[in-house]
Amino acid sequence: MSVLSHVQELKKKHQSLSDAVEVEQRSPSSDDLWVLELKKQKLRLKEEITRLSN
Repeated sequence: MSVLSHVQELKKKHQSLSDAVEVEQRSPSSDDLWVLELKKQKLRLKEEITRLSN
């Protein structure tokens, strides 16, 4: 897998996590710890994308 295709996959996962965070935050019974975990995963992905893009 090339670096470019790997970055594209990471971006898809990042968007998927963004969507999940948004849905979870809109839910009246949202779990703050789960939202925090999703946000941490998003941040890790973003850092990896940035690292690979440079």
